[in-house]
Amino acid sequence: MSNPKHDLLTPTNHALVLIDYQPQMLFGVSSMDRQLLKNNALALTRAALAFKVPTILTSVETESFSGFIFPELLDALPANKIYERSSMNTWDDAAIKAELKRLGKPKLVLAGLWTEVCINMPTLEAMKDGYELYFVEDACGGTSASAHSMSVQRMIQAGAAPLTWQQYMLELQRDWARKETYNQTIDIVKAHSGGYGSGVEYAYTMVHKQPQSRKAA
Repeated sequence: MSNPKHDLLTPTNHALVLIDYQPQMLFGVSSMDRQLLKNNALALTRAALAFKVPTILTSVETESFSGFIFPELLDALPANKIYERSSMNTWDDAAIKAELKRLGKPKLVLAGLWTEVCINMPTLEAMKDGYELYFVEDACGGTSASAHSMSVQRMIQAGAAPLTWQQYMLELQRDWARKETYNQTIDIVKAHSGGYGSGVEYAYTMVHKQPQSRKAA
């Protein structure tokens, strides 16, 4: 019997849901470096944009508690509707569920804040409703290392598959002969991938003798 988790992600077989990347939520994160988390969230967003993956932005109690979504994400996705909620659980929002049903993708990839609440609950309930669930572990943050770790374990035990943002992007690119997204993928690597990005820049300039760029990737 085939296992859908054995299918690689493609730009057309899933939707991405970015959950509650808001400053008050970030204040509460202590499971990883907050600036690294913002880097990873933006890299993930840029990757989805490069591959034209349908992406849903959610926020919770923006003006009464959580603040506005990170401006870097809004700059990357200026045309995206923001689904505002009062519930901690994205899966309680009928409009979001209706939009995902309209998109008709069998797989959902989730990332956001906090892992143990706003990622855990919709992951479990979406699987109950028949979706195949993935979550981007290094673009999620919890209120403690233990809270994040236990949430990750719970989701994996329930059947969700963990990813990292770079794994996600390279799985979508897959073949360096795929030229329509090659340059964007390389730009994201150089801007967000740390040592890997520096290595790519070195290869471009020192090995392949390409001119050094003076503008941001």
